[in-house]
Amino acid sequence: MKIQYFQDTDTLYIELNSNAIAETRDLDDLTLLDLDAHGRICGITLEHASRRTDVERVTMEGLAA
Repeated sequence: MKIQYFQDTDTLYIELNSNAIAETRDLDDLTLLDLDAHGRICGITLEHASRRTDVERVTMEGLAA
């Protein structure tokens, strides 16, 4: 899993896995879901991330070894 924030576009991308993206769907006007060939979510894009999330503060809990 990888989380990237692009300050120049105020976009947050959460990559859940590295599967090939077969389709991107609009969840709403500011949220996109990347899906693999089996319809599983590979990634989530949040536009205007600084208004919708706390991008200044990221914490991680329960990481698998």
